[in-house]
Amino acid sequence: MARNCSSAEKRHRQSEERWLRNKAAKSAVKTGVKKFVVLAHKKDGEGAEAALRNMTKLIDTAARKGIIKKNAASRKKSRMQKLFNSIKAVQ
Repeated sequence: MARNCSSAEKRHRQSEERWLRNKAAKSAVKTGVKKFVVLAHKKDGEGAEAALRNMTKLIDTAARKGIIKKNAASRKKSRMQKLFNSIKAVQ
């Protein structure tokens, strides 16, 4: 890491830390969505409801911190709620 000044080195360190934190949050959102979708396709109503609540919490947290955009978060939540409602209607 050949930087000319200490402030540039610090900014680089900070950006790497933020990148790792954001990457972890995005990964958690994707994992939450995947768990919910798997349970929804298995038609496991109770498990899917719990997974939906957890996934919504993860998405809202990521959106609040600016890791994902508000509209993207809203779109994801809307699509997952729609899927949940369709499996609830069948039961």
